[in-house]
Amino acid sequence: MISVEEALAFVLKHFQPLESERVPLLDSLDRVLTEDIVSDINVPPFNNSAMDGYAVIADDIAGASRERPVTLRVIGDVAAGYTATRAVERGTAMRIMTGAPLPPGADTVVRFEETSENLAKGHPERSAAESKEPSQGLRTVDILKASPRGDNIRAAGEDIRVGQVVFPKGTTVRPAEIGVLASLGKKYVAVHRRPRVAILATGDELVAIDAPIAPGKIRNSNEYSNAAAVLKAGGVPVQLGIARDNIADLTAKIRAGLDADVDLFLTSAGVSVGDYDIVKDVLNAEGEMRFWQVKMKPGKPLAFGVLRGIKPVPLLGLPGNPVSAMISFEAFARPAILTMLGKTRFARPTVRAILQEEIKNDSQRRNFVRVVVEKRGEDFIARTTGEQGSGILTSVARANGLLVVPEDVPLVRAGESVEIQLLNSEQ
Repeated sequence: MISVEEALAFVLKHFQPLESERVPLLDSLDRVLTEDIVSDINVPPFNNSAMDGYAVIADDIAGASRERPVTLRVIGDVAAGYTATRAVERGTAMRIMTGAPLPPGADTVVRFEETSENLAKGHPERSAAESKEPSQGLRTVDILKASPRGDNIRAAGEDIRVGQVVFPKGTTVRPAEIGVLASLGKKYVAVHRRPRVAILATGDELVAIDAPIAPGKIRNSNEYSNAAAVLKAGGVPVQLGIARDNIADLTAKIRAGLDADVDLFLTSAGVSVGDYDIVKDVLNAEGEMRFWQVKMKPGKPLAFGVLRGIKPVPLLGLPGNPVSAMISFEAFARPAILTMLGKTRFARPTVRAILQEEIKNDSQRRNFVRVVVEKRGEDFIARTTGEQGSGILTSVARANGLLVVPEDVPLVRAGESVEIQLLNSEQ
């Protein structure tokens, strides 16, 4: 048997980031930029008010206080989306709303709460957000507090300056990056193409998910769990259905997947030592394959190789047991897909948790134990999802984490602090 690290290193040697494509902005979410994003504007593009209040000249209000207010003549209003029609001069002020361009001449904004406007309206407790109506003939305003020059002003280019590299090539686009890109007018951006992943389940025992269960038959769950895992990792699943245990059908299904111009081929079942040799024979005939036993539980049988098609296509042959297939996908297929997306970090977020039960590991393999992690007081606790057999798919469905027990650790005792990989967190 080979180690998980040896198998993964060999697999990843066959993958690299896919070519670039230009996509609509929202389609770039969770994808990796293939170009530097350079700004051709300042953000914000002009000096603007950070508060509802009055635009003034700082020197005019240098000594203002509630005991000795400074009275200024109000010369107009300016709202967000509009510009002032005149300049603020010594002894004057202009009523201004949040986001509105700073009038010429003004260098400071005084919040409504620090002026007499609310008092004049008989609502001393009135908030700025409730005071956005025009001043309705108010001719003067008392400033009740001295403010330093530049107070409550967002300067042009404060966030982003013209010519700045805002996001370098290789940045993963999250919702915050989407917002910044929108502010820069980037309707389309260049990102790595999503990998197309062929998914093929094999076996005479399988029936479609909407078919009745006959004696000796089971529904084809692996196709759907693998397709969902591909979607979650950022790929595009190409579902090929079920290949029967005969050379003609399996060969036809594999060639159909290759004709679909895929970047990765996933099969499930037919690669264990005890399986019939049909899958192995066909895969060997259609490409150059390696069949391994990996030191992991569940998921010991694994096949990997490259199929010959329109282009060479890597193939991962996952085990047939549903839990084994999902854990093998997590260990090998997910890093391959992320690599093709241009990502370089594959590790799941982790937390330390107090294990609530004893776990034995007498297989001398790396054991991927499905657990539930939850907060209890100041600590996290973890408990298994119950029976851990490789056919019990609900053990994965109930889990929000994996406890990975090393090959050389035969026992993890209840009460120990353990590291848990969080399955439901973003990569």
